[in-house]
Amino acid sequence: MQRHPRKRVTPEQAFAKVLRAVRTESGLSQEKLALESGYHRTYVGMLERGLMNPTLHTILSLASVLGISAGDLIARTEAILGPGWKREREEN
Repeated sequence: MQRHPRKRVTPEQAFAKVLRAVRTESGLSQEKLALESGYHRTYVGMLERGLMNPTLHTILSLASVLGISAGDLIARTEAILGPGWKREREEN
């Protein structure tokens, strides 16, 4: 019996989980987070689904509204990714 290799969580997916968890813990809607951070609600939704790769500017803006440090958002993201995460090489 052959096992299928587990797909690794991408940084975008890990950040998405963290962002959604922190936002809901804070009691904010996607719309409120978006409005206060200067982004469109659909963009926040795409971040929470792991469809977008946030910039440093975006991470700092979201963290400010959420009342936590950007470093904490990244630390939680790294915890989901696991130790020793590194970019995989693309095969041609």
